Amino acid sequence: MPYPMQMGFQDATSPIMEELMYFHDHTLMIVFLISSLVLYIIILMLTTKLTHTSTMDAQEVETIWTIMPAVILVLIALPSLRILYMMDEIYNPYLTVKAMGHQWYWSYEYTDYEDLTFDSYMIPTQDLMPGQFRLLEVDNRVVLPMELPIRMLISSEDVLHAWAVPSLGLKADAIPGRLNQITLTSSRPGVFYGQCSEICGSNHSFMPIVLEMTSLKYFEKWSSMMQS
Repeated sequence: MPYPMQMGFQDATSPIMEELMYFHDHTLMIVFLISSLVLYIIILMLTTKLTHTSTMDAQEVETIWTIMPAVILVLIALPSLRILYMMDEIYNPYLTVKAMGHQWYWSYEYTDYEDLTFDSYMIPTQDLMPGQFRLLEVDNRVVLPMELPIRMLISSEDVLHAWAVPSLGLKADAIPGRLNQITLTSSRPGVFYGQCSEICGSNHSFMPIVLEMTSLKYFEKWSSMMQS
């Protein structure tokens, strides 16, 4: 959960989100340096009366300001491609869960189990318990084991949705007739919140996502209880 008046990202819960935060800081530093240089040059041009014409028309200067942007783009593109391939790689997942978007709730199916499916609806404000978050709590949480690779299959039955959990660095479109897949690995236990991030209709803001990352022992106990 973000803190009040928080300006940055939520605390990273997965290795992928940690890499995304490092990449964000790397790119932001480059943007900050470019902005500072441009601002300095603009102030210099406005405050300096004399202009050195031979410097302004020099071929070397034009060569430098043509090559430098290309170098900067490479410095941004290489880490970006690395993270992109890391996010796309799914190797021997421990568990597969399918999330289906509806207007306006999510349904989940644990495909490795015979009969483990449920719908996840937002809890109305008047039914919230003390300490629960308005517009974010659901009646059935998605319970998953931590520190294990998990594959999420995401689709929709009606309109476009998007399955997103910011602290895990997850966001995938739920498209009718198409199956998208992402991988998630939580490095610590906890309850993590997300929402549909696609404008899918009048109740778009009322289909939250709640992941409860637990130990493997508790997950097996929960799954057997849900099937019985």
